[in-house]
Amino acid sequence: MRVLIVEDDRKISTYLKRGLEEQGYAVDAAFTGPEALAWADVVPFDLIVLDIMLPEMDGLTVCRALRSRNHKAAILMLTARDAVDDRVTGLDAGADDYLVKPFELKELLARLRALTRRQTLRLSGRNLLQVADLIMDPRTRRVLRSDRLIELTNKEYAVLECLLREPDRILTRTEIAEAVWNYDTFNQSNVVDVYIRNLRRKIDDPFELKLIHTVRGAGYRLSAQSGDE
Repeated sequence: MRVLIVEDDRKISTYLKRGLEEQGYAVDAAFTGPEALAWADVVPFDLIVLDIMLPEMDGLTVCRALRSRNHKAAILMLTARDAVDDRVTGLDAGADDYLVKPFELKELLARLRALTRRQTLRLSGRNLLQVADLIMDPRTRRVLRSDRLIELTNKEYAVLECLLREPDRILTRTEIAEAVWNYDTFNQSNVVDVYIRNLRRKIDDPFELKLIHTVRGAGYRLSAQSGDE
């Protein structure tokens, strides 16, 4: 899942970025409202953590602008104000949830997991992602192949989720990397190949039917049909 943190306090931003990355999220950071809008116009974020008190343009204005531009990312607003009217104003502006400062990281993570579950249901219209006998449950982060539980790291899970969400379509290395890593990391040329090898070892090697296919000169696809090209 790709997350944008919009927080002008750089210490808080760094703390949140590190905590989310440790949980397997791909995280980018913006420090002003206009910067957040610029990021959102070029990157398909799944989640946006948006502080209300921002320089140049406050978070409510940013939220309204995001929704007016038809951005679909779930928005979690952060604020130091706990008045009911403030929460209502944030939700009316288009936010999906509201978290009052100060908060613990584990609470933020729980809110993001809840938003992710809602996004999965809203965007996919179903609970499970499946190709052949490979099943992923985004709610529990469990992955099964032929009813066998597959243990994955956070990044392996994210790469596999990227492939499972668009079965049979060829995804370039850049498309996979942009969905899983932030812009500071994804340009390492072989990082996607390394994770694809790890996934093949866990997802394909123990089974006769191979699902992860290389399309030479193009990228990778997840499919129950045919083999590498």
